[in-house]
Amino acid sequence: MTKTVAIAGLGAIGLPLARALDHEIEGLRLIAVAVRDPAGAAARLADFKTPPEIVPLDRLAEADIVIEAAPAALFAAIAEPAIEAGRILIPASVGALLGRMDLVRRAAETGARIVVPTGALLGLDAVRAAAEGPIESVTLETRKPPAGLAGAPYLRARGIDLSGLIAPRRVFAGTALAAAAGFPANVNVAAALALAGIGPMRTRVEIWADPGIDRNIHIVRVEAEAARFTMTIENVPSPGNPRTGRITPLSVLACLRGLIAPLKVGT
Repeated sequence: MTKTVAIAGLGAIGLPLARALDHEIEGLRLIAVAVRDPAGAAARLADFKTPPEIVPLDRLAEADIVIEAAPAALFAAIAEPAIEAGRILIPASVGALLGRMDLVRRAAETGARIVVPTGALLGLDAVRAAAEGPIESVTLETRKPPAGLAGAPYLRARGIDLSGLIAPRRVFAGTALAAAAGFPANVNVAAALALAGIGPMRTRVEIWADPGIDRNIHIVRVEAEAARFTMTIENVPSPGNPRTGRITPLSVLACLRGLIAPLKVGT
């Protein structure tokens, strides 16, 4: 049975997803998108074989699956109608979910599901497995080129200017909850890691601006009763948005396939 899909946003995540769905993935059909600039979106969709309808945010919930790939400030306007309608919500702005865990409780009442994709971070299966037993600590070290952190609320509030940086600088150290609030466009990986493991208050995060790198680097360290492991991933930034890795839309696409596939690999 084919499931219908709607996407909020046609940026570095939403547009590649929309193009992939337009190439006819069996069992999935893109029916709607919501964007800030409908005229610009129409131009981007002009060469699609089956262009989706451009709709207001609240109409995305008419689809079976709603993908949130928009600025974090719009998270509630996208998520709430989807949850109320009992849909499957796939959020890219996972950090925004940490402050709205009431949506998880509401989903249990409406029959909705919130499916968090792996995104820019590998190894969430290992963290989830370790979390079935005692975990002593989970830490995330994120290193990004300075341009990838530009405009973060945490930096603006403290007057931290990264222009002209010539050496690596640690700009944040704290909990995953604080990291998600201070860097909403940058560390959704921290939120996903926290949800997979020991929660946003116990998961520790360091964020570094590093002018000597051209990739977004995430290093996860886990100390658990069942295992001790360290994972490193170096993601190539998206050409149009250095805050987002190229692997992120691919991860959401893999998540979509997992929802309809007769064989699903990984927990």
